[in-house]
Amino acid sequence: MPTLNTRELLLGITVALAFTMARTVVLAHSPEVMHEHTDIGEPGNAKKPARVVQIAMREEGARMLFVPDRVEVRKGEQIRFVLSNEGMVNHEFVLGTQKEIEEHAKAMKRNPGMEHDDAHSRTVGMYGTDEPVWHFTKAGRFLFACLIPGHLEKGMVGTIVVESTR
Repeated sequence: MPTLNTRELLLGITVALAFTMARTVVLAHSPEVMHEHTDIGEPGNAKKPARVVQIAMREEGARMLFVPDRVEVRKGEQIRFVLSNEGMVNHEFVLGTQKEIEEHAKAMKRNPGMEHDDAHSRTVGMYGTDEPVWHFTKAGRFLFACLIPGHLEKGMVGTIVVESTR
């Protein structure tokens, strides 16, 4: 029976790990998993009316920021975010709870090349635009952030306050 030398064994382990990591990244961004992301609401319906909220993504000196960095929404409201990257580097717009943003930021540090095109997150290239639509079904304080490694640390985070309707 043939035996594997150390090099062949290490190559096999490396390939198996690469497939496992790739599968994890794909599953983390599959529609089935993203559908579970409901702590802040649900994907909006682009065919239905939505209030437009424009958000610029910028770099100013050593800072990176969203303008505006605070958005107020009514529970049940659908928002079309018009994202404009006015910067010289790619930026992201990721919606989530404080905990989700912190966890996703850690994942991004492990996988810095990951790009987003999900209902709650988008990567926008320099001078690019995008228009995600989100339906806010729960009241609370949520965040939007750029999770490209280093951007959050340079201030690229904003707040969404969803107020209960009366």
